[in-house]
Amino acid sequence: MGWTDERVENLKKLWQDGLSASQIAKQLGGVTRNAVIGKVHRLGLSGRATPSKPARPVFKAPRPARPAVQPAAPRRLAEPVSAQNMPVPSPVRYVEEAPGTATVLTLGAHMCKWPIGDPSSDGFTFCGRRQDDGPYCMEHARVAYQPAQTKKRSGANELARSLRRYI
Repeated sequence: MGWTDERVENLKKLWQDGLSASQIAKQLGGVTRNAVIGKVHRLGLSGRATPSKPARPVFKAPRPARPAVQPAAPRRLAEPVSAQNMPVPSPVRYVEEAPGTATVLTLGAHMCKWPIGDPSSDGFTFCGRRQDDGPYCMEHARVAYQPAQTKKRSGANELARSLRRYI
């Protein structure tokens, strides 16, 4: 359905009355909300008598006052852990490996997928050894999965310093 002069005048009146584009499209019939928006834009109708949704007054409730913090009774700090009892992780050694037995095309489901060499070179292979659990054989799994290292505890001074941030 086209925009006749009568429909354009009706559009202008409804737009100035503050109706939304969806409401105008329903009243006019045969046009979509986007068609109304496009016609309003082409006609240069910018101002409205009233907004389509009246603005609500914004009311913010005042925040309750923060309670005063009571100083806690001093507590005994835990004994520091000595560095002698901490486990020392084994150093990871990377060794130059011989070319593997598997290529991208021959790599199977139960073969070690540890890459050997530069992927952009022709001599790139995978380990290819038999493995039962996970993507790597036992030797390569030890390199790939390092045990979680425990954090160093430097004693009472460090604990007191870190707690001061929260007090």
